[in-house]
Amino acid sequence: MKGIEKQFTSIQQMTDQYLTQKNDAAADAVPKVSFEEVLRQTHKTQIQADQPALKFSKHAAMRLENRNISLSREQNERLESGVRKAGEKGINDSLVIVDSLAFIVNVPNKTVVTALEKSEAGENIFTNIDGAVIM
Repeated sequence: MKGIEKQFTSIQQMTDQYLTQKNDAAADAVPKVSFEEVLRQTHKTQIQADQPALKFSKHAAMRLENRNISLSREQNERLESGVRKAGEKGINDSLVIVDSLAFIVNVPNKTVVTALEKSEAGENIFTNIDGAVIM
């Protein structure tokens, strides 16, 4: 019987051999991507998925209402884009200017803290911000 065992390959050996060849061929067909690229793409997707809609504080909402300022859809999209860009640069409290409107935004919380028209800015001095985005 021992002579016969050496002449034939077991089912397990054939299965292992077939699966190994198939996996090697599949690995060659997959394009090579660096770990850094996978990490960057995952981080970018996570940032986009984690982004809730922009919120307005009570103060900001009152200022807009008292001044009869309403944002168009396009202006709101530009404001959100400015907040997203500020976040990508690591800004925490940003001045975002959209047309003639100025917004102070807490970027991590995605909250507009205050809003005003640029003409109301007085001396054009903004404090307690660590960056500005002009859209």
